[in-house]
Amino acid sequence: MDEPTIRQDQVEEVTEIKIEDIKEVISAETQKEAKAALSAEEIRKKNIREWVKDICLALLVAIVFLQLFMPTLVREHSMENTLQENDYVFVSRKYYTWFKHEVTRGDIIVFDSELTTGLGFKKMLVKRIIAIPGDTISISGGKVYVNGEEQDQSFTKDGYTKSDLAEVTVPEGCIFVMGDNRQNSTDSRSQTVGFVEINRIRGKVVFRLFPISSAGGL
Repeated sequence: MDEPTIRQDQVEEVTEIKIEDIKEVISAETQKEAKAALSAEEIRKKNIREWVKDICLALLVAIVFLQLFMPTLVREHSMENTLQENDYVFVSRKYYTWFKHEVTRGDIIVFDSELTTGLGFKKMLVKRIIAIPGDTISISGGKVYVNGEEQDQSFTKDGYTKSDLAEVTVPEGCIFVMGDNRQNSTDSRSQTVGFVEINRIRGKVVFRLFPISSAGGL
């Protein structure tokens, strides 16, 4: 039986179509891969930009926060029962400067004292303001008198102050401070602390973070 005759132009046409198909498939796959690679690179770069932005924002917030607040760990017992040892509090650095608040009786503050640690560093103390510039203060019979008026001591650990102090006037630019644990506090009653100059105040204690059960404003 004679084989069918196939014209050369038909063979060439069939062959050329197959090559073009393969080229198109290869081209499409290559473009797909290129687009995928480009897309992955763009996503990676975008993620890096987002991470850098988040880190910069976090650093900025931390810097601003630390300019306004001083995280402080209470290390002694002189402010019991209001503050306990190892309480973690925030001190507002700018409370009396930027925000222009007046020093007020009852404020709990942190200030630089002349006392030193075992390593020779100056101690920061946390105490309550009892009298402000121009006030008179005296202590007798376990009671505290400011400008001749007996002061509420219900917030103190024992409810009274076991010491005597003849009436004195608080000098201008100074305050008189005591710890709430009056029987275990080195404060303005002691010559080692005395009247505290207002410009030595680091800030006002405004918030307790830890322990969580006692967290809140102060």
